Amino acid sequence: MSDQPTVTDIRVFQAPWNKQVTLQNVAYEGGMSLLRVRIKEGSRFTDLELDPQTATDIAEAVSGWAAGQSEG
Repeated sequence: MSDQPTVTDIRVFQAPWNKQVTLQNVAYEGGMSLLRVRIKEGSRFTDLELDPQTATDIAEAVSGWAAGQSEG
């Protein structure tokens, strides 16, 4: 039995200023899953793990912000 969670990549994005953003499903023993947002800047990583409600709240806020931006 492993104490390590199972990590599955969902999607990888290239972001401004040479950043790479990876979304991952992190499944822990016992059934809990979290969404990991991993931001890579050069050799540095920043990880943020979110529960479903927090991920939904952030998704709604980001979508609202993006809808309010004009292209050009």
